[in-house]
Amino acid sequence: MTARIPNPAIVLSDVGPAIFQLIKAVQGGSDVPSSTLDLIHLRASQINNCGFCVVGGAQKAQKDGETAERLHAVAAWREAPYFTDAERAALDLAEHATRLADRPDAVPDAVWEEAARHYNEQQLAQIVAWLGVTNLFNRLNATTKQPAGQSW
Repeated sequence: MTARIPNPAIVLSDVGPAIFQLIKAVQGGSDVPSSTLDLIHLRASQINNCGFCVVGGAQKAQKDGETAERLHAVAAWREAPYFTDAERAALDLAEHATRLADRPDAVPDAVWEEAARHYNEQQLAQIVAWLGVTNLFNRLNATTKQPAGQSW
């Protein structure tokens, strides 16, 4: 696959540094395990068909110690036995926050309340903000057909 244009965050020279500052702020925002953030990034990227983020996210997670078994099972997390209840709640929230237009009540109270059973307000804010960053990257990369396996 050939990119339509370079990543917009590169073309617009002020955007890349702003996004990376946002990433730094979000990742330092609370104590949600980095493995959970990696899993929700991967799941949202799968939903959005962002090959660049799926490959890059899986590589980062694996480098951070995530097992191949869990990474392969993220797409079927409901049926796979490898995830904690807290991770399942985060993955469910990730799916709903990524598929906002799929239902009138985009993130049902039951999904939010289950996540809130496992995460405090600061952690929920970090998860939601990380999903926003992930979906931003997915939209930049998928729209411009950024090839998987490449880096900025």
